[in-house]
Amino acid sequence: MTRRALIIVDVQPTFCEGGELGVDGGNAVAERIAAYVAAHRDRYALVATTQDWHVDPGTHFSDTPDFVDTWPPHGIAESKNALLHPALSAVNADVTIKKGRFTAGYSGFEGVDEHDVLLADILRQNAIEALDVVGIAESHCVKHTALDGVDEGWAVRVLTDLTVPVSAELGEVAEVEMATAGVELVESAALESAE
Repeated sequence: MTRRALIIVDVQPTFCEGGELGVDGGNAVAERIAAYVAAHRDRYALVATTQDWHVDPGTHFSDTPDFVDTWPPHGIAESKNALLHPALSAVNADVTIKKGRFTAGYSGFEGVDEHDVLLADILRQNAIEALDVVGIAESHCVKHTALDGVDEGWAVRVLTDLTVPVSAELGEVAEVEMATAGVELVESAALESAE
C-alpha cells in the first residue's frame, strides 16, 4: 500500500469569512476537511498542517496591496486568526508546519516544523511516497504546495472539493497549471472506489 501524506494547507481564520484575507467558502471547506479526516485518517501515514505565520514578510504586506504580489497584513504570527481553524481541533496532525516568517511563503515546502525541519525532509524521513493536498486557497498556497510536491518528486493529488480558490477564474487558471504539471485533480468521493 502506498505511504501517503495528507497536507492541509493554511486552514486558518485569516483566510476564512471575516478574516483579513477571507475567501468565500473558507469556513465550509474547513468543516469538510475535518469531516474527511475523521472518516479517512487511516488512509494516511502522516497528516501535516501548514500555516501562514508572518513575522516580517517584507513587501508581501502592503497598505496599498495589488492582490498579486502584495497583500494586506494576514496570518500574523501569534495572532488568533493565524491559529488553525477551530474546525480542525480534532484532526491531531502529526506535523505542524509554519511558513512565511520573513518571506511570502506561498508553498508549504517553504515552511518548517518546531525543530526547523523542512516539510520535504519530514516527508522523506517518514518514507512518504505520495501526497494529497487540501486547504485554502486553491489558487495560491494550495497550488504552490502541490506544484512544489511534484517538483520534489512525489505523486500529488489535489482533492478539489476540499479546497476553494480566491475566485472561480483564478481557480480555473490554477487547475490548468496544476494539471499541466502532473497534479491529479480529483474529488474526495472518487477516492472511495480508487483505493
